[in-house]
Amino acid sequence: MANPPLNVTQLAAVDAARVLSEVREATLSGQRTRVAPRPVIEDSWERMLRSGVDPDRGCRSGLLPPEEVLRRREESPLRLVLPVLREGLLSVADTARHIMVVADADGCVLWREGSASVLRMADHLGFEPGADWGEDVVGTNGVGTPVVVRQPVQVFASEHFVRAQAGWTCAGAPLTDPRDGRLIGVVDVSGPLETMHPATLSWVDAVAKLAEARLRELHLASLERLRAVAAPVLARIGGRALVMDRDGWTAAVTGMPYTRRTALPASLSAGHRWLPGLGLCSLEPLGGGWLVRAAADRPRARGGSRIVLDLTQPRRWTVTVSGEAGEWCRELSPRHAELLYLLARRPGGRSAAGLAEDLFGDSGRTVTVRAEMSRVRRYLEGFLEHRPYRFSAAVEVTVLLPDDPLDLLPHSTAPAVREARRQSAG
Repeated sequence: MANPPLNVTQLAAVDAARVLSEVREATLSGQRTRVAPRPVIEDSWERMLRSGVDPDRGCRSGLLPPEEVLRRREESPLRLVLPVLREGLLSVADTARHIMVVADADGCVLWREGSASVLRMADHLGFEPGADWGEDVVGTNGVGTPVVVRQPVQVFASEHFVRAQAGWTCAGAPLTDPRDGRLIGVVDVSGPLETMHPATLSWVDAVAKLAEARLRELHLASLERLRAVAAPVLARIGGRALVMDRDGWTAAVTGMPYTRRTALPASLSAGHRWLPGLGLCSLEPLGGGWLVRAAADRPRARGGSRIVLDLTQPRRWTVTVSGEAGEWCRELSPRHAELLYLLARRPGGRSAAGLAEDLFGDSGRTVTVRAEMSRVRRYLEGFLEHRPYRFSAAVEVTVLLPDDPLDLLPHSTAPAVREARRQSAG
């Protein structure tokens, strides 16, 4: 029988740190432990052992040049929500001996503020702007690990893979762009291990969600501005047309049903283009977006259509659709990558209850599955069937997998994905 995972919130900080140190040393030496590390930590340690991160030194790299850090700051959507993060997290930082760290989707530290004494301590670890705190560089930590698993993670004391970080406690939450679900970075609160509090992770996650809500407000405001530009243009146009922003979100429409968003190719330019759900269209730049005039019926899957699901990259999964009308590619959210992978494994199809069992180990969670599959079908309309959910028989589906089976969708805790990893590795 497996040992129960350690719950550090039930122990005093010093006692928990001591037990975790014993667990870490035993795990690294291949010995059986009397308590197991938490699953998110155990999975991370396994990744570190496979990738060769040195538990005694890590793989610290040099800092990015200041001009490169400045460039990343200026291009990152995170700059728009710094006031939200500061207001929510820095108000108690000095008193609680915390610092706030904001990193981009690569794990590169862009901003760092908070307690002066803790900032000096962080300098000795290389936890500073321009440093790469990706998990594959410095081991299990509150910046790099949330980047991989795409969920909030608290890393306490010797849950850090690299020994030099064992005196710290870190709580990090990923930030996603509400326009496309793309990971844009991580916000982390770190400090000496005695500052650990069981509510810290919930606090950081709540502030991260406030920041995402602010990004959503800014996006809606930009759509309103585009809508004002679009209204007189569409009033003069006959036929089916719409105006969308550069991310495919609809600002205004005429002569056709309203579609909230259209999946766009990775690169887009003026001219005739094939768009999923719309067919052949004429595109013209308009006020920071696109005027789209539909010229053909919606496509259906035909013989010769092909879908390539690329899961080879650890943080970027894509689906590429090609056929008679052309080709387009879309980056997938973690959940959609899971769903399409599971459907590719089941050519005969899967019911909502079956997918719920595959994803959550609970066949009753069909509402969540149906909602997500509805979103998937918006950009794969004509290529996905339902009752049961499955790829169209006319489509050739190819799945590209990572070289190491254990790197398959590393963020995923879905029972069916974890079982697929075990079967492939075994």
